[in-house]
Amino acid sequence: MENKTKSTATPWKVLSAILAVALIAVSCAWAFTANGSKGQPTDKAGTEAPATADQGKALSADKIQQKRKIIIDTDTAGDDAAALIIAAKDPNVEILGVTVSEGNVKLDQAVKNALMTLEMAGSDAPVYAGADATYTGNPRNVFSVFGKDGMGDQDLIHPTRKAADGSAIDFILDTIKANPDEVEIIALGPVTNLALAFDKDEETMKRVKRYWSMGTTGFGHGNATPVAEFNVYHDAEAYKVFAESGVPVTVLGLDMMNDDVIHTKEWLDEIASKGGLSEFFAKSFGGLVKFNEQANGKAYADNPDGTCMACVLWDGFVQETEACHPVVMTEDNETYGQVVLYKKSYGYDSGITFEDYNFNVITKINSKGFREKLASLLEQ
Repeated sequence: MENKTKSTATPWKVLSAILAVALIAVSCAWAFTANGSKGQPTDKAGTEAPATADQGKALSADKIQQKRKIIIDTDTAGDDAAALIIAAKDPNVEILGVTVSEGNVKLDQAVKNALMTLEMAGSDAPVYAGADATYTGNPRNVFSVFGKDGMGDQDLIHPTRKAADGSAIDFILDTIKANPDEVEIIALGPVTNLALAFDKDEETMKRVKRYWSMGTTGFGHGNATPVAEFNVYHDAEAYKVFAESGVPVTVLGLDMMNDDVIHTKEWLDEIASKGGLSEFFAKSFGGLVKFNEQANGKAYADNPDGTCMACVLWDGFVQETEACHPVVMTEDNETYGQVVLYKKSYGYDSGITFEDYNFNVITKINSKGFREKLASLLEQ
């Protein structure tokens, strides 16, 4: 009887010990996952369980640190203002600064336009004045289709603050040095500021995370001339420095201006009736609407810079791109400002090839609902 009792008790003790060790192992593994590897506990289905309050704070801090850092280079007119508003209203973006050059309007006016737009959008991002002439110093006189003040001549521009001290070029270089491989630059106008920055410190300019450009005709026709888009045409020499530097650039051309990103006069009037930022936005396109009505017989405004910022910030907006090698025409003739785009995917009869195909030209966008999303942002 005594021997029988011992023989049955021993297996139970062994089993209990095994279970205890297993429970300790599971607890240690969970603690390592939750604390050592910074993971979240999972439920039985293997999905993440709700974070605790402290874990939620940590996750929020991580999200803040992951904000996209951008510099916007602009010659602020109506569509530039649309782009600034889109960026200012995005909670996942930190506008490190706005750099301004002459383009649609003279430099002083462009600076005021940027300041006023940011103020209306609730952003205190600094604005820096940059180039007040072209890269070569030779004037390229063009007509401002956005009106004399670039914002529809609607008496909209009365900023309460001034441009930051220092030059746009120094700001760009200093900011990249302080945030190497983290800053994205979105070029919405002539790229004179960027070309001058490349001249001053090319190695630093190559530490930009990504460049975006609203420029070129894409694979379509121009607006400054049959073959040239305005931003390039205004300072083709600067665009040549920028494009042929070899840095990767994602490019939105004029050929992406479809009906979804064009604003009719009726739609703009409806937006203006809502007041506030909506009214500011709609009225800033007044000059362009008037120009198109007189020159082309239709009262509308396209929004290339706003569309470019949507490409930068809205998930899934860019659907397809084409890798190209850019060659910028700077001869003072009918081809001035044209950007010849050699497709990497195409075999040319001449047999010509290049070492770098650094231009990723956008060829398809998901623009459905663009106006509706923009209208919603304006009312935030």
